[in-house]
Order: sequence, then C-alpha cells, then structure tokens
Amino acid sequence: MCAEERPGLPCKHAQAANAVVFGRGSRRRRLWDLAPTAYCPVIGVCVPLPLLRRVAEKAVGGTLPTDDYELHCAAITESKARTPLAERLQRELDERFALALGAAARCKSTEALAQWWQAQLRLGEAVPAAFWSTLTHGRCDAVLEERVLRDVHMLQHQVGAAERVDRARFAELAREHGVLVRELAAAQQRSTQALAQRAAVIEQQAAELVRLRAALITRDTELQALRAEVDELRLGLPDLPTRRAQAEQLTRQRARIEALERRLAQAAATVARPAEPAVPQPAAAACDERVTPLPVPPRLDDKAVLCVGGRSASVPVYRQLVERSGGQFLHHDGGEEESAARLESSLAAADLVICQAGCISHGAYWRVKDHCKRTGKQCVFVDKPSAAGLLRGLREAAQRLSPQDEPAEAVAGATAGGAGAD
Repeated sequence: MCAEERPGLPCKHAQAANAVVFGRGSRRRRLWDLAPTAYCPVIGVCVPLPLLRRVAEKAVGGTLPTDDYELHCAAITESKARTPLAERLQRELDERFALALGAAARCKSTEALAQWWQAQLRLGEAVPAAFWSTLTHGRCDAVLEERVLRDVHMLQHQVGAAERVDRARFAELAREHGVLVRELAAAQQRSTQALAQRAAVIEQQAAELVRLRAALITRDTELQALRAEVDELRLGLPDLPTRRAQAEQLTRQRARIEALERRLAQAAATVARPAEPAVPQPAAAACDERVTPLPVPPRLDDKAVLCVGGRSASVPVYRQLVERSGGQFLHHDGGEEESAARLESSLAAADLVICQAGCISHGAYWRVKDHCKRTGKQCVFVDKPSAAGLLRGLREAAQRLSPQDEPAEAVAGATAGGAGAD
C-alpha cells in the first residue's frame, strides 16, 4: 500500500473519484467502485485467505501465488477494475453478508448509517459484515468512509495486539495442556492398573464363589445322601435303640463276668491252700453253710444249649450244669432286660432250646415256639424255673437225641440234687 493510499489519508485522485461516485445517488457501490484505500482492508478483513484462494482458483485458474501476501496483493490489483475475480468476490461477499446488507439498507441517511456502524463496532461480533455493508451503502459519503477506514485500521492494530496476547496465552495454555496431558496419561495408567487389579480380584472372587458353591452343593448332596441312608437304616432297624441298650448291657455284663471270674480265681486259690485248723463254729452257722452237691447231668457233647428264662441268680448253676454235660451254655432272660431281637440270634446259634415258660414274657415264649417249629429245632418247655427243672429238660432232650435210657441211680441222684438246688 502506497503512502497516498493509507487508511484515513486518501490521495487527491481518490478524492476526485469519490466526489464523482458520491454524486450518483443511493445505489449500492460495487467492489471496483470503492476508493483505492479501501481495497486492502476490505480484502484483508472481509475475505479470509482460504476463501480468497478458492475464489481466485475459480475466477483466474492457472497457477496462483503460493505466498499469501502475493495472493493478497494480486487480489487488490484485480479488484480495482471489473475483472472476473472482482465480480466473483462481489457475489461471494453479498451472499456471505446478506443479513447485514439487509439491515444496513434500512438506514436511509448518512447519519443513520454512521450510527448503525458504531453500534455494530461496539458489539464486535460481525465487524466484517458491517464493514462491507457500510462501505457499499449508497449513503456512505467520503467523511463516513474515512471514519470507517480509520476505525478498521485501529481495530486491526487492536486485533494484532490481542493476537499477540492470545498467542502468548495460547503458548501458556499449550504448556499447561502438555502438563495436563501427561498427568492425564499417568492417571489413566493408574486407573488402568487399578481396573486390572480390580478385575483380577473380581475374577478370583468369582472363582472362589464358584468353588464354594460347588462345595456347598457337594456337601448338601452328601448330607442328603447320608440322611437318606440314615432313614433307610432306621427303617431296616426299627429296634436300633434297643440294640444300643443291649450293647451297653452287654458291656456291663462282661465287666460283671470279669469281676466274677476274678472272685472265682481268688476262691480257687483259697481252696488250693493247705487246710488250716478247724475252728469250732456254731451249729446254726454250719447248717447255713452246708453245700448241696450238684446232680450229674447227661452228656451233650459239643451241643449249644440255649436256656431261655429263669432267675438271674440261678444262671451260674445253669451254666455249670450245661458245661458239666459237655455242652456250650447260652442264656437269654426271656425279655426281662434283654431285647427280643437278640433272642433271634441266640435261637439261630443254639442246637437245643430249653424254655422255662414260667419265667419269660409272652412275646419271647411265642417267638421261641415259632422259631423251633419253623426250623425243626428241638425245644423242651419247663414250667418251673429251677435247676431241677433245667436238669429234667436236659435229660429229656438227651433222651430224644439218644433213645437209650440213663442209669437209674443217675436219675435218682439228679432228682435229689435238683430238689436241693431249688
């Protein structure tokens, strides 16, 4: 831009041209009708460089200057006359600023146009549109045009200063942005690691939950199976509590037997000692300690003899009679303390059954009778529970096993001994 064409200082040629232009009336001026000093700010303010390059490619074609300043100067030169580039720029500017042109057209005087321009300048939102609309308005005289060019010139200085401030601020913001980007990257990395750890913990907890659920299902299944097994055992063994009581009683009986065996051993040791001098005893005491010899039982070699019923105090005498006959002694109290279920196993193990019917329960009596009837096992029923009755039952059973009669003296001795045992 030459010194004569600086904004606010129009040369004499421009003043003459403006005097001719302003005398034309209210018709809008075209781009090529403006003052020479207006082309530089109009092209620079109203036409962005990308738009200027596109319009120049369409209007001129060929090779355009690569430098933005050279393209700007070429556009100024072409706009001073009615060239294809000037016409395309005119149409492009009218289309871009149609709203502002309509608003400026409502100003019917130079004063109204000047006020409108100042209002748009204070707003600062659409300065390029107001600049183009004011310069091309038919009521824009030389004084208003000079004022507008001065305002735009100063505004460009302000824009340049603001741009420098904005660039410094932009550089500062860029540095802050870099710091924030690095901090964000570190935070994202920490977040990613935390998420990965949380995912690993969740996966581990999920696996543990699956394992615990499987263990719970397995435990419930085993518990259900055990409950079913227990129920089945209870159904199959309805007398299980009774058997437990029998087991406890058997333990007690074994302890009692051991105690009796120890006492027996002590008594045998006492008998085996040398006879001490007899001490005179009262006659009554001698009568009380008189021992009646046991009768001689028949021979029942290797026979298991089950004695059902009888008094508990007489069981040792029963055992001694059976063992002296060569048999094996089995005993059941007939349901007084021992259960009926144990009676079945005793009946199955016996070869000979002697039932003392006067000292057993009805259930045991019928169980013995039914078992012997079903199995064909020999059974002798004795009415009175006594050693003599047991001996008679043994002899009766021995006669059935062997038809030959025993000697008469043995029978007599057995009868006498049985009476004494009772």
